[in-house]
Amino acid sequence: MLLSSLGTSIANVGLPTLAQAFNASFQNVQWVVLAYLLAITTLIVSVGRLGDITGRRRLLLAGIFLFTAASALCGAAPSLWLLIAARAVQGLGAAVMMALSMAFVGETVPKARTGRAMGLLGTMSALGTALGPSLGGVLIAEFGWRAIFLVNVPLGFLTFLLAYRYLPVDIGGSKTDRPRFDTLGTLLLALTLTAYALAMTMGRGSFGPFNMALLLAAAVGVGLFMLVEARAASPLIQLAMFRDPMLSASLTISALVSTVMMATLVVGPFYLSRALGLDAALVGIVMSIGPIISALSGVLAGRIVDRLGAPFMVTVGLIAMAAGSIALSVLPVLFGIAGYIAAIAVLTHGYALFQAANNTAVMIDIRPDKRGVMSGLLNLSRNLGLITGASVMGAVFALASATIEITTARPGAVASGMQITFAVAAMLIVVALAIAAGSRALAARSLET
Repeated sequence: MLLSSLGTSIANVGLPTLAQAFNASFQNVQWVVLAYLLAITTLIVSVGRLGDITGRRRLLLAGIFLFTAASALCGAAPSLWLLIAARAVQGLGAAVMMALSMAFVGETVPKARTGRAMGLLGTMSALGTALGPSLGGVLIAEFGWRAIFLVNVPLGFLTFLLAYRYLPVDIGGSKTDRPRFDTLGTLLLALTLTAYALAMTMGRGSFGPFNMALLLAAAVGVGLFMLVEARAASPLIQLAMFRDPMLSASLTISALVSTVMMATLVVGPFYLSRALGLDAALVGIVMSIGPIISALSGVLAGRIVDRLGAPFMVTVGLIAMAAGSIALSVLPVLFGIAGYIAAIAVLTHGYALFQAANNTAVMIDIRPDKRGVMSGLLNLSRNLGLITGASVMGAVFALASATIEITTARPGAVASGMQITFAVAAMLIVVALAIAAGSRALAARSLET
């Protein structure tokens, strides 16, 4: 989990250096990040299901090996497009690692300690996100851009050895008893998610006819996918699962929460630099505070979830996030950087609580043969929220700032955009709270009947 999140964040800091090294435009260099995220988003459910069918340990070892080998290829890439291709392969390895790391919790951790395990995974994810920019900056300064990819090679090798030594061996079974892998459903889901992700990320914030066509293609893909899955003998995703109001609510809320968290990454740097006048170094330090707080509070959040129960702590986490969003809309304007840091502390602590509780609620009672695909769905909902947040919350910020080019906007306009964006974020969290309350009411009603 640490390696896969580090692979996401460490490449961002290298984009300016890569643009110079390959004499490429920033739009082309962005595909170094986008190819990795697209591979994870489009394939994470499929690899989770494949792990359920073929055995999680052997697939996780293959994913770690693929991630490590692709990291070496990234570091040796002679051209930008070969680097982008290697990053897509690295993203496939990361998808396996993310999906199956969470799925293994059900096999290796007692139910009473599931919350702690989920909190620890959240800590590792946040630690990788926080470590990426600083580690990447040091490696580029000392050894050049290739080092940000090559550093994963020894780390990947160590991870492979640890997984091989300590993870439980897959339980053998006859191949005739195994369900078949849903190849058509996998292809349709991958194409649908690719169309949606590209619709949300292409165009640098503008939403033109091409984006609309991609969004329409994604909508058609959803319909075709549901049709294929309803008729498949061994579907990739059993649509009947979504009749469970708690599961549907958990996935929806996860996407909404991730949308809000992405707003801090989209809006934060502009507010800190344009409105508060901080230099790049200080902006980086302040931006790392959120992931650091999330990393420090992850294990504690998991312990609280184990003690007080996942459903209750989902609500507590969402209330804290709503308070943090409101605080981000108000406190920075009143108290400057101190107000910003205080608000981020509340928001990210609430996020750590929510993540540990929501993941525990979904994974704790899931059947062993569904753990991989369920873990994939949880990660997918998070990634779709991040992708949507980058586009939608970025558009809200630009609209609220009343400016076409945000990089040259007046400090007052940026501050106004910040206030309105996080007021919208608070409303999204209120919607999430309403969904959580409604799902619990529906679940209680179904138990009574």
